[in-house]
Amino acid sequence: MSRAILAAKNGLKSHFPNPMVGCVIVHQNKVIAQGITSPYTGPHAEVNAINQVKDKSILSQCSLYVTLEPCAHYGNTPPCANLITSYSIPLVIIGILDPNPKVAGKGIEILEKAGTKVITQVLEKECTVLHKRFLINQTHKRPYFILKWAQTTSGFIAPPIKNRNPYWISSLLAKQRSHQWRSEEHAILIGANTLLHDNPKLNTRLWKGEAPIPIYIDRDLSVPTDKSLFGIHKKIYCVVDHKHAPSNLKRKNIHYLPIDFNKELSKQIALTLFEQKISSVIVEGGTKTLALFLGAGLWDEIRLFETKGNINEGIKAPSFNAILNSEEYLGNTLLKVYKKNHLKDAII
Repeated sequence: MSRAILAAKNGLKSHFPNPMVGCVIVHQNKVIAQGITSPYTGPHAEVNAINQVKDKSILSQCSLYVTLEPCAHYGNTPPCANLITSYSIPLVIIGILDPNPKVAGKGIEILEKAGTKVITQVLEKECTVLHKRFLINQTHKRPYFILKWAQTTSGFIAPPIKNRNPYWISSLLAKQRSHQWRSEEHAILIGANTLLHDNPKLNTRLWKGEAPIPIYIDRDLSVPTDKSLFGIHKKIYCVVDHKHAPSNLKRKNIHYLPIDFNKELSKQIALTLFEQKISSVIVEGGTKTLALFLGAGLWDEIRLFETKGNINEGIKAPSFNAILNSEEYLGNTLLKVYKKNHLKDAII
């Protein structure tokens, strides 16, 4: 199972919104095949692993390890549970059950009815972390939200706007870690002020990996579209008040998402992004945008960089109450990570 988890971790994120599942097939105590989820609409991990086995006759003597319960329904692909039983694989070891109502134990039921022995909850904690985005998507009907910012030990995230020049609070190692995180998530969200004043690229130039889809909140379309990110990214989402939304909701690479800014803004954003099949979002906005999600309790992780600095005035960092999960130094910057524990409630 550890190998299946590692294989999934090394997979590309083009599988979104599907979970990145890992699968390993063992014959006579030897790994003979492994597979991971293909890009969206493509074959699942179990299919890719089985297809690697040249002599299909030996599958009836094999064990199959998979990080998530095999699917039991027809979607973009046929049910993996049916495929497994068609080759009479006698033993299937599963990390966690699938909370998707279309699966939720039905995959195991198909396997057991066919005479397959099923073992569950193997490396359950590790598989839960691997599939944290998918679990939140299925149980909370929203993306997995990570709030990230850098602040000084005095509690400021930036100097006053009137004095604003490019000002880096965190270390180079912290910036590289931020770009690594970007490469792991489906989308990245900022507010209009951050886009106007900081002109961020929101790419992964300090880390090898695919950039997330940029999302910016712009109530009345006040941000000019000559900012850097508009010339970098193939697809950008703009969350706009429905009163100011253009008649054509797609202009070049910008997709406009109209919502009512007067009704639970953060929850509407979460639902709208979920409807767009966005699996995870890293929020890198300013205090106002971060406070929007913090105030609604709409977050799964907080990743906070803290560095000594000489800022004694300016934009204050957002305040919050949460239990510290871990911390580590990246150069002269202290990374603090806070996590909610509701993932355990997502496990069947």
